[in-house]
Amino acid sequence: MLNEIAQVLVDMIFSWGYMGIFILMAVESSFIPFPSEIVLIPAGYLAFKGEMNIYLIFLFSLFGSLLGAYINYFLSLFLGRKFLEKYGKYFFIKDETLFKMDSFFEKHGHISTFSGRLIPGVRQLISIPAGLSHMNLLKFSIYTVFGAGLWSIILIMLGYILGENQELINIYLKQITIGIFVCVLIIAFVYYMKNKR
Repeated sequence: MLNEIAQVLVDMIFSWGYMGIFILMAVESSFIPFPSEIVLIPAGYLAFKGEMNIYLIFLFSLFGSLLGAYINYFLSLFLGRKFLEKYGKYFFIKDETLFKMDSFFEKHGHISTFSGRLIPGVRQLISIPAGLSHMNLLKFSIYTVFGAGLWSIILIMLGYILGENQELINIYLKQITIGIFVCVLIIAFVYYMKNKR
């Protein structure tokens, strides 16, 4: 089933070109759950075959990810905050909680945004608290680009190097995901100890 979906996406990317990558990555990075793995790994394989340019794949995937992140950020900024201020008490979210979140993102928003973009399941959601807490847009953009860009490079290169070897892709993707998660924990620990001092 997964292979069939992947094949459909390969065909779709090939027919839509770089705009297809842009749209699919914008969807993946917004509030709609959609795995970037089945977009960028096939795209990397197409680059290996010489049917797409690897640098353009990266750029369009990066801009798509940024657009999706902006969708979540601005929806949270303009709608989510007002909603929580008015109805948050019904969800056990007090003004004090929002104040603490604002304070946290003011101090640690950059590292949270960067590391969040590298963690599956958190990647799409990290833009929401950033928007709710009015995180500086320039900082949000820079660290989103860093995090999303690193993840895109990993997936594109997996497709480029391993091609159609789905078994190896699954093995390496799992190992890379675990490795990144461990690195994020180490970065978070070092950052915590540095700020504690």
